[in-house]
Amino acid sequence: MTTTLKPEGRLLSLDVMRGMIMIFLAAESANLYHAIEDLQPGVLIDQFFHHPWHGLRFWDLIQPAFMFMAGTAMYIAVERKRSKGVSERDNFKHIAIRSLKLFLLGTGLHCIYAGKLVWELWNVLTQLSFTTLVAYFLIRRSFTVQIGAALFMIILNDVLYRTILMPGFDQPFVQGHNFGAYMDTLFMGKINNGGWVTINCIPTAAHTILGVTAGKLLMSSRSSAFKIKTLIISGLIALALGYAVDLSGISPIIKRISTGGFVLTSLGYVTLILAALYWWIDIKDHKKYTWIAVVVGMNSIFIYIFFETVGYQWVNGAVGIFVKGGLGFLSIPENWQTLGSAIAVLLLEWYLCYWLYQKKIFFKL
Repeated sequence: MTTTLKPEGRLLSLDVMRGMIMIFLAAESANLYHAIEDLQPGVLIDQFFHHPWHGLRFWDLIQPAFMFMAGTAMYIAVERKRSKGVSERDNFKHIAIRSLKLFLLGTGLHCIYAGKLVWELWNVLTQLSFTTLVAYFLIRRSFTVQIGAALFMIILNDVLYRTILMPGFDQPFVQGHNFGAYMDTLFMGKINNGGWVTINCIPTAAHTILGVTAGKLLMSSRSSAFKIKTLIISGLIALALGYAVDLSGISPIIKRISTGGFVLTSLGYVTLILAALYWWIDIKDHKKYTWIAVVVGMNSIFIYIFFETVGYQWVNGAVGIFVKGGLGFLSIPENWQTLGSAIAVLLLEWYLCYWLYQKKIFFKL
């Protein structure tokens, strides 16, 4: 059995996975996880917040999956354009302009967060602007070259952390005292209080590069059974390597500085998730409710920007006025009011996505 694309040349499992990521991000922007945490703190809801440092939670996989899917989608889009006769020059021009837009949007979001002009490079869109270009330059290369390049980026990052030890920044895997933090003092004159670093774009380029590799595999003429087997074996190998380097102390799993242990482990989980969705949706043809995720994923970058700006800074408060006010009138406890408001915001944002989908309004970035 071979894979058939949807008429517009897209894999449904890819759109569903991207849509699921956006649904999780929408819930975060609506403060749903914080509302649940206030009601019932514990290990389960902790999975929807980043690990404070050394370790891995479910939420730590969202950004890797986002960047991996970007690589897969880019491969499919570029190949579709090539089949229509679009030149390499025009393809590169499109990717370069897209990367510039992502960079400007990412840095602009930090200004909105701060309420003033700032120069900060920690946003996922800023990171993606770099990894997209790197992955594009490798898009025509062989599987071996792409995998080798991804491993090189992962290893290079860990080598830099272990070998470049500056005064005050000579502890490779300690928050605020590592090479990544030192580079931020050079790039921006500041370090991030949460431990995030700009040069995460180097190791996490592996996510986007191997997303391209996955797209190349899925669009190949190989059988579906071969594709599923390859994805599963690759995912298990990445998981084994990631946990091995973590347990051995070679490279601890730390998402905030994208160590080799983290990148390998997250690649393993993301690849296995893609394999499962590809098997369930594109091979077994279970499509009944997939439209829910597809609706949200069709304008993924635009929706992300909306959630992080208008949604977070205005919609949450505006909806809260009415929902919390109404529930308060009914003497509902405050923490339940917050939960009700978060759910209402999430439903409103999903309706916006559905309206855009119905009107066939797509924002190409």
